[in-house]
Amino acid sequence: MAALGPLNAAELSFAIGHPPQSPAVKGAQAFAATLSDETGGKVTAHVYALSLLNLAETSSGLRAGLADVGMVLTTYQSGEYPTINLLHDASMVLDRFSDLPRRLKGVAYAPALAEFILKRCPECIAEFAHQNQIYTGAAATTPYALSCVRPIRTMAELRGSRLRVGGANWARWAEAVQAVPITMAGNEMLEALAQGIIDCVVLSLPDVRGFGLSNSVHAVTVDIPGGVYVGAFANVNRDTWRSLTAAERSAVMKATAQGTAVANWAYSQGEQQVIEQIMAAGGEVYEADASMREASARFAEADLRRLAELYTAQGVARSQQILDEFLPILEQWALRVQQVSSAEQLADIYWEELYSTVDVSDPDR
Repeated sequence: MAALGPLNAAELSFAIGHPPQSPAVKGAQAFAATLSDETGGKVTAHVYALSLLNLAETSSGLRAGLADVGMVLTTYQSGEYPTINLLHDASMVLDRFSDLPRRLKGVAYAPALAEFILKRCPECIAEFAHQNQIYTGAAATTPYALSCVRPIRTMAELRGSRLRVGGANWARWAEAVQAVPITMAGNEMLEALAQGIIDCVVLSLPDVRGFGLSNSVHAVTVDIPGGVYVGAFANVNRDTWRSLTAAERSAVMKATAQGTAVANWAYSQGEQQVIEQIMAAGGEVYEADASMREASARFAEADLRRLAELYTAQGVARSQQILDEFLPILEQWALRVQQVSSAEQLADIYWEELYSTVDVSDPDR
């Protein structure tokens, strides 16, 4: 829990299972700096990158109070977060937004998801509350690509390949294209590539670098499968949240706006850097052939049509209504971020359009 210092200042522990150089950690550091600025140093945060809790441990660790703040990847605990994961599973719908640059797709999806959860999804808030957490906002990757030990450019090369996937939608995609989905924690990917357990990771390219995979990846297919991964960026332990004043909780939301903007922008800017790094090391970067692109597009549309049925079977009673209400919000955010040119500009939009409008007066929300 929060450690008290001089004059009752509180230092919050922020657990994030990503490596120190990752975009997510850059966002967490921005969160910490903004929180200190907004509270005059009365409330601060110490970022524990890849140390206090790993990716799979963060949800339960935050619930137990082993950290005050944590980035929660809800797909790691599918049974605990079914409603939230429905929205995560829908991210391949971004393929419809052909006018939105690839690098901005996560920049739009993250605030759309956060807005829906904070304002339109009491079931989502309840799922987090059941885990003793307060949801504050979202950070998202760039679209997922295939990063492999060998070239995969055609359906024949893809068929039978062992793919590490980080979500149910990518597992279904892998099965649809006759590949083999393998689920493992992000922290296990490097060893799995090195030992030949997997042929590829289905991952955003900035995370290829962030998890130290660049030297193990020799071929990247950049344009499939698509979809982004969205993390609950800075969930707060409920007891910690209650211990804060309304002004301090507002500062947490301001810090979330800044932190998610920095993380999302770092992802958006990092993709080309990773491509250049892989090519400089002798790797190859490809686009999928027409048959792969067509198969992937067919899957994305068919999967979106059946998502409501899949999640209704998992107990999410409002599945179709949730999807119907979420997509217009995503369309609005796709328009809002079209002309963004910096993390600072993005942070202003996130704050003014979303995070400043959240009611923080209720300590038990």
